[in-house]
Amino acid sequence: MSRSDRFDSPWALPLAAAALAVVLVVFELTLLDLTLQDYLYDFAGRRWVVDGNEPVGRLVFYNGPKIAVFVAAAALLALLFGPARWRERLRFDRRGLAVAVLTLATLPALAGLGKNFTNVFCPSEIRRYGGKVPYVPLCGDYPQDDRPAERGHCFPAGHASGGFALIGLMWLRASRSWRRGALLLGLAVGWWMGGYQMLKGAHYLSHTLVTMTLAFVVTLAWARVAGPPRAAPDN
Repeated sequence: MSRSDRFDSPWALPLAAAALAVVLVVFELTLLDLTLQDYLYDFAGRRWVVDGNEPVGRLVFYNGPKIAVFVAAAALLALLFGPARWRERLRFDRRGLAVAVLTLATLPALAGLGKNFTNVFCPSEIRRYGGKVPYVPLCGDYPQDDRPAERGHCFPAGHASGGFALIGLMWLRASRSWRRGALLLGLAVGWWMGGYQMLKGAHYLSHTLVTMTLAFVVTLAWARVAGPPRAAPDN
């Protein structure tokens, strides 16, 4: 089975869902998040490796990528509903365009929804790193006498969701080379955005990994809803 066929396998979606479950369980039962985050925080100077207010870094890792993802989504939407000759010129499949657009729309929406319901705080907000609330994992309970006055809104990683959603571009063409490139692009941009958030204390590793694996679940689910792909050359 070719690499491109693996994404169309009926096992792809269950395996992605299983990977998401494994990530959740592993980080719930360990202190990997805190162990890594300790390396990214200067306890003596009480500051993170990266200053989130530094304008150049914020442009390159935060605002710039967000704008680029938005422009990409707008372009794909135009191709989806525009004249057929646009798609033919680029050799883009309309089914694939629909999957890509839906992935770019729903993954950030799901990440935002998760933030509103999970009640998880960012690293910079917990006492270990100079914040005001105790550290509690995703499924943990806050002590009765130490409950935060407000809810946390930090899980999963929302900023990186736009970058990871670019893996939906895999479906524009069925060739192995295209899918490999689109996959690498989505992972690279997702970690570019998510890594920056970790370095400035805005997210834990688990937040970014959950968003990444959720991206695979979302795009594979939409691909299944869209139906089988058209036959394409294996190149």
